[in-house]
Amino acid sequence: MESQEALDRFQQYVEAENKVEAKDWMPANYRKQLVRQIAQHAHSEIVGMLPEGNWITRAPSLRRKTILLSKVQDEAGHGLYLYSACETLGVDRDTLINELHIGKAKYSSIFNYPTTSWADMGAIGWLVDGAAIVNQVSLQRTSYGPYSRAMVRICKEESFHQRQGYEIMISLAKNGNEAQKKMAQDAFNRWWWPSLMMFGPSDAHSPNSAQNMAWKIKRHSNDELRQKFVDMTVPQAEYLGLTIPDKDLKWNEATGHYDFGEIDWTEFNEVVRGNGPCNKQRIATRKKAYDDGAWVREAAMAYAEKQKAKKDAA
Repeated sequence: MESQEALDRFQQYVEAENKVEAKDWMPANYRKQLVRQIAQHAHSEIVGMLPEGNWITRAPSLRRKTILLSKVQDEAGHGLYLYSACETLGVDRDTLINELHIGKAKYSSIFNYPTTSWADMGAIGWLVDGAAIVNQVSLQRTSYGPYSRAMVRICKEESFHQRQGYEIMISLAKNGNEAQKKMAQDAFNRWWWPSLMMFGPSDAHSPNSAQNMAWKIKRHSNDELRQKFVDMTVPQAEYLGLTIPDKDLKWNEATGHYDFGEIDWTEFNEVVRGNGPCNKQRIATRKKAYDDGAWVREAAMAYAEKQKAKKDAA
């Protein structure tokens, strides 16, 4: 039973901008919310490798192949950092992965959309990783130490990913021929709204946001982050000469922000429930990769046990 005195003391601790470490006392719900958020983030990095991994062999040049390969490798590393951060909260990695495979754990809805052209690699890097940066920069200041420190390196690499995507879009939309410009606009049309959905439900329908912000797990609300992303991205789209697929988008002098149209939350909820265009495909691919890699994990464990036995016998 958690006493009110202990809860108040913990609240004062995080409000003073102190970092909570793995061995520190924390409320059970604080631990639960961290596991949920960090695991979802880790799963998103791992599943997020799939839409881009399909394009490594189809990239238009050796330079593009190597850059995309590096990016996908980075995402694998991000997943590993985050699974490790989650393990400091007492949840083992096998449990986390199993929850992903059986559909209990969630990951970012955006990775359940198909990638149908090379321009999608530009749109994902620019929009999806751009949205991730907006969200993750503030997470460098999250109250849980292991998560905060993992985010420092992740954000540096995500910045590279965003620039890589924007460079592709410059090549296609600004400097390309008419067919390439059309391809870039088509990709932008398909990824714009899912990118806005990445920040999660509106604040009015986000049950965990208020408490997580009070505990400084999150630093900004979903709607605040979404607005920041729109304000940042619209000028970039205008520079590229792309038309934003939102008839309601306009600059609001009074607020100093862009107003934008209503998100299709019905679509968002359907994708989150597992009914998106690629949900089943993504999980099936992840399960197969996990099963196919069983022998590697078994060999690594056997080697570690052998080395430990040698050390103990010495």
